[in-house]
Amino acid sequence: MEATFSQVIAFAALAAGSGAYAQPATPAEETLPQVTVSAAREDSHAGGQLARTARAGMLGDVDVAMAPFSVTSYTAQAIADQQAVAVADVLARDPSVRATGQAGGILDAFFIRGFAIGEGNVGEIALDGQYGVAPNYRVFADYAERIEVIKGPAALLYGMSPNSGIGGVVNIVPKRAGERDLARVSFEYASDTQAGVHADVGKRFGAARQFGVRVNGSHRQGDTPLDRQHRNADVGALALDYQGERLRVTLDALAQTERFDAPSRPFLAAAGVAVPAAPAGRRNVTQAWEWSRIEDRSVLLRGEYRVADHLTVFASAGGARTRVARLFGTPTILDAAGNTRVTPDNFRLRVERSTVDGGLRTAFATGTVRHAVTLQASRYDDELDRASVSGTPMFSNLYSPREQPAQAVAAPATVPRISATTLSGAALADTMTALDGRLLVMLGVRRQQVESENFSAAGATTARYDRRATTPMAGAAFRALPWLSVYANRIEGLSKGDTAPPTASNAGEMFAPYRSRQNEVGVKLERGGLAGTVSAFRIEKPSGQLTGTVYGVDGEQRNRGLELALFGEGAAGLRLTGGATFIDAELTRTNSAATRGKRPVGVPAAQANLGVEWDAGVPALTLTGSVARTGRQYVNQANTKDIPAWTRIDLGARYRTAFAGRNMTLRAAMLNVADRRFWSGVASYGAIVQGAPRTVMLSAAVDL
Repeated sequence: MEATFSQVIAFAALAAGSGAYAQPATPAEETLPQVTVSAAREDSHAGGQLARTARAGMLGDVDVAMAPFSVTSYTAQAIADQQAVAVADVLARDPSVRATGQAGGILDAFFIRGFAIGEGNVGEIALDGQYGVAPNYRVFADYAERIEVIKGPAALLYGMSPNSGIGGVVNIVPKRAGERDLARVSFEYASDTQAGVHADVGKRFGAARQFGVRVNGSHRQGDTPLDRQHRNADVGALALDYQGERLRVTLDALAQTERFDAPSRPFLAAAGVAVPAAPAGRRNVTQAWEWSRIEDRSVLLRGEYRVADHLTVFASAGGARTRVARLFGTPTILDAAGNTRVTPDNFRLRVERSTVDGGLRTAFATGTVRHAVTLQASRYDDELDRASVSGTPMFSNLYSPREQPAQAVAAPATVPRISATTLSGAALADTMTALDGRLLVMLGVRRQQVESENFSAAGATTARYDRRATTPMAGAAFRALPWLSVYANRIEGLSKGDTAPPTASNAGEMFAPYRSRQNEVGVKLERGGLAGTVSAFRIEKPSGQLTGTVYGVDGEQRNRGLELALFGEGAAGLRLTGGATFIDAELTRTNSAATRGKRPVGVPAAQANLGVEWDAGVPALTLTGSVARTGRQYVNQANTKDIPAWTRIDLGARYRTAFAGRNMTLRAAMLNVADRRFWSGVASYGAIVQGAPRTVMLSAAVDL
């Protein structure tokens, strides 16, 4: 019989690790010609911008169309066509995501479904399905084959996020050597004078081409569009792999360094001061003598072995190290005229992270129901060292920055350890398929332990935390028609529980990890060259707060939302990518009547993106454009301060040709075409983010 597209998902969880090859069927399943079907399907949707598969953490690769949750998987083609430098550049096109990282700043952070991701000092982006390996503050796109976003909590799939984010998971699938050898050099330019070069080389070796090597390296330097700002960035990535008949091994090693002179920062607004109109995007109140340098080193080793036709064991181990040195401060807006105050800090920070996991996957049938079972145990550790020395306050202005004399702020003499955290646990999941593959049910549970310690400057333990929590997941997907699937899930996320502060009458009391709960239903469809998703979700996140003299877990934020996504080829030569997200967010439980029932900080009621590509009449020429719209966002919980809604338009083009007998792609883009002045976002702690100015980007990629 001919296997349907949906039958592939029945064996998705059998794919070991990366899902590169499927587990052979058990005797009861030998009639399913799964390899033939897999080979016949395209890896991406029409237009090539979004992939049909995505990593689901411990489950390996799954089919997006039948996964019982909302997930978007951006391809290497999408990354290249956007001339994306960092992961944040790609996620800026996602209607469920909004960036809260400052243009010209040192880190990238996001809101997904109205909850913050990446605002702390330990990274929350996963690499090849693992936390604790990707660079800490900014992840470059040079080494990304896919950039995936799972929307909503995912504690079962990935474990607890290191910084307690629950809005979603961003995962980077690293580049690997493909079936065809590759040697590509790209030359880049971005205004004002940022120039760069990127080399991407991949090759396979061996009698069966079982050994693979992929190397990516880049250097970028020059002045940015922001006043007085200069940036240098170096990235190196090595990916090795072995694909044998039963054994598969991968090794990823990353190194990157980024240095800014005059790094920009988000702004705080003083108490009682309304947010003034945004300055021109190029204005920068940071002094030319202020600076930042961040170094990241990472490594991840993964292996999987098919012990028998129905059993695969897997394991991985890796870690990362981040070193930060900087001299700057976070400015505060003092009045409606845009006057600012900032105190530069000479700051040193070190972050050490490690991760290890292992488990097995097996498959069997009970009657007409097929099972793919995964058992995993994992452990993640991080340690944070930090110290700073403060300089003298300086004053400037948003609209007319003032130069100030350089300050000789000494570096801290020592950098003590201030915290250590361990996240460990075990998970079990069963993916069941029935009705000739049209019905998928996914059940699972994770038992998580959270241990942490805080330390004084002298090294003494000031607080110790050790609590456990259990997070289940239940999801189902049903292919009602060949082109339409419906799905639903109930899944939870975990955040580290608080310890009652010294000012509380129950000082020192520890609370169990906060369990956020999501209920979601959705529809996925694909007709012709277009595909789309409609999702409705509700997420409830508890929080601790001081009510009177007692600290308790009686705060709550509730986000209810509707997501619409559309992508693919609407007509010959016309491709679309975009959607909209509408969020009804509310602080349902607080300790103050002034904030109860108000809208959470930084969460707009509506946000939308639309990207269009049109193959013009000229052969090999494609014109591109995109528009992003974000609604009003509040800066404080009482909703007395806000930033207005904004719209940004980007335009571009690309041209494919040949140069000296080599394939070449020329790309050009202009971001923020109208050079609009706007506040682009608000961090969860109330810092407001300045929108980027008009920026021109040019690149030429040549296959050698």
